Amino acid sequence: MRVTDTSDLWWKTAVVYCLDVETYLDWNGDGVGDFAGLAHRLDYLEELGVTCLWLMPFYPTPDRDDGYDIMDFYGVDERLGHLGDLVEVIRIAKDRGMRVIADLVINHTSDRHPWFKESRKSRDNPYRDYYVWRDEPVAGEGEPVFPDQETSNWELDEKTGQYYQHVFYKHQPDLNITNPVVRDEIAKIMGFWLQLGLSGFRVDAVPFLLDGSGVVDGAELLPDPHAYLRSLRSFLGRRSGDGVLLGEVNLPRDEQELYFGGEEGDELTMQFDFIAMQNLYLSLARHDAQPLVEALLSRPKGSPDSQWANFVRNHDELTLDKLSDSEREEVFAAFGPEERMQVYGRGLVRRLPPMLEGDPRRIRMVYSLLFSLPGTPVLFYGEEIGMGENLEADGRLAVRTPMQWTSGATGGFSTARPSKLRNAVVPGGYGPGHVNVQSQRRDPDSLYSFMRRLVQHYRASPEFGWGAFEVLPQPDPAVFAHSLRWDGRTVVALHNFAPHPLEAPLSLGEAAGGWRLERMLGGESLQLDEAGKASVALDGYGFEWLRLVSPEDPLQY
Repeated sequence: MRVTDTSDLWWKTAVVYCLDVETYLDWNGDGVGDFAGLAHRLDYLEELGVTCLWLMPFYPTPDRDDGYDIMDFYGVDERLGHLGDLVEVIRIAKDRGMRVIADLVINHTSDRHPWFKESRKSRDNPYRDYYVWRDEPVAGEGEPVFPDQETSNWELDEKTGQYYQHVFYKHQPDLNITNPVVRDEIAKIMGFWLQLGLSGFRVDAVPFLLDGSGVVDGAELLPDPHAYLRSLRSFLGRRSGDGVLLGEVNLPRDEQELYFGGEEGDELTMQFDFIAMQNLYLSLARHDAQPLVEALLSRPKGSPDSQWANFVRNHDELTLDKLSDSEREEVFAAFGPEERMQVYGRGLVRRLPPMLEGDPRRIRMVYSLLFSLPGTPVLFYGEEIGMGENLEADGRLAVRTPMQWTSGATGGFSTARPSKLRNAVVPGGYGPGHVNVQSQRRDPDSLYSFMRRLVQHYRASPEFGWGAFEVLPQPDPAVFAHSLRWDGRTVVALHNFAPHPLEAPLSLGEAAGGWRLERMLGGESLQLDEAGKASVALDGYGFEWLRLVSPEDPLQY
């Protein structure tokens, strides 16, 4: 496929940026970020090179789960603005070349949602079957998602004498996906936001969404849950043409392939690669690239139109649940040795820079890796400037702190007093006095400037999103070398996970004999010998992006 044929598959080469409106910029000074504030920062995101803006939940909410407990799927929480403000953000973003997607949280609602309030009135209420009810909890149920908060996935409703299912918190009752009326409601929700200009959705907790095991006769009512996921993808295609479903599917590889739709690629458009992310941290802890290499090689082939979303950090805990117990302990020991840094016994509530003790070589190596891996990079707000976490905050809120724009007391996030902010700013050495946008935009050697260069080179190289991936053998396990070939072009990336410098041999085959390797991130080109071989010097935690250039191809650069 040629680059001129790929515009409708825009997600293959996108730069996705996730943010929470309430922690990004407070425009009216009430201590809560809002859509007016976000609108005034869209030029900043364009400057960074973002092409897809992912909004965390902005819907009306009691806010007992940071907005993921929704009581109206068709509105905007009044603290953040109103529908008109959101539409203005979408319009301005599109004018700046950015698409906008939003969290689609349809596994559950808030217990204050009108549907659930109606369902609790009686067993024969028309809304009763919108949720999952049983006379007794299901025996042998799995462990709650939040074991430190809940002891069961079922809660007794005193008035009607039945239990309702809640895989997450008890104030988040699960929707009954086996009910065709509920499935129709979900399609209406998607259609509403697509009509307002969204380009798709990040689908929350997809495996839980498709799990109807708690429903009486659920397997008979919905015998093929994946057929329902295919119908959502089909609906999205009819309504938008080029919309995206970015799914949260933290499962083993064979099950992830099912959620893509296998070779047909007719279910989720994209999935987060949780397995590669977790093994990245294991590789960092060991100074050994092999766990990451093995994770990448285990990716199912699937459809060429499907895509992996690569990430270093997201808005939840940094889960390590797919590592073995001993591997998880290695990562805990290296990057989260204190109990307050860990959560649920399976993850970390830290951002990358503090975990790496602020080592700029190592931090930049990781982000170079993020943008050069096969797939689409996803950034969590503040990563571009190296924000840290606030370990005094509760659980996952440790990484959901106000964006740091300036060195002021509130980081330029708000004109309100610090005590009025919903979430406190990061204290100490990673606080706004040391880490902020204003100072880094003026510094050509800052992390922000480095990230901008990575984005520019990534966007100019469709091989990263489209190319055939190949691991290039290396004698030193600390080195990860890979190539991506697409449309007659090849890029090569090398990353050194060790703190010491070394020489990395490359062998690209006799067909490349006499060709040169252009250093994409700066520096003099390298010449391959007649056998297609060269040696690349890498600093401790060093990296290189190289483009293979034929002497006869004047259009390569």
